[in-house]
Amino acid sequence: MGWFYGFKLYLIINNQSGIISVKTTTANVNDRKPVSEMVDEL
Repeated sequence: MGWFYGFKLYLIINNQSGIISVKTTTANVNDRKPVSEMVDEL
């Protein structure tokens, strides 16, 4: 088994394809945490 390096990009967009919020994390972060933080900022 080898190592994996990567990142995740999270976007919140509106119905007109406008970007509302952007966040990047490392690949080993649980998806629920950054999404919850982004929604709280809206």
